Amino acid sequence: MEYISWTLVILSFVVAFIGLIYPIIPSVLFIFLGFIIHGLFHGFGEFPWWFWVIEVLFTILLFGADSLANAFGVKKFGGSEAGIWGSTIGLLVGPFVIPFAGILIGPFIGAVIGELLFSKSSIKLALKTGIGSLVGFLTSIVTKGIVQIVMIILFILVV
Repeated sequence: MEYISWTLVILSFVVAFIGLIYPIIPSVLFIFLGFIIHGLFHGFGEFPWWFWVIEVLFTILLFGADSLANAFGVKKFGGSEAGIWGSTIGLLVGPFVIPFAGILIGPFIGAVIGELLFSKSSIKLALKTGIGSLVGFLTSIVTKGIVQIVMIILFILVV
């Protein structure tokens, strides 16, 4: 049973990291799934209250990181709300239209289309906004990856 529980915990953590690249997968929920699987197999008694408080705070941070990083990247490069919405839609649709490459191309194209169609921006500004959305997305991946690693390290230290 020990091997089964740890295999499931590690598998849920791996899926969480895959979710960094495919945002349709709720990464942080898979990290929590790993905690719950461990608790179901080994008991929740080894998790102190402060562990759950810290993990919930990290979870809130992770949910906000996506939106903030994307919005910051688009705004920093001169984009508008239309660019933010276009980038978000492109981020969700891109991987389905163009597997793997769509995760990078989707937010860029979405931001550019959003700026051109709805904000009536120049092509130069729209392309700059697309680059901003890409920078925001990549920054989000790095930030969320670091936070997820810290969450897992805290789990390992407690267990």
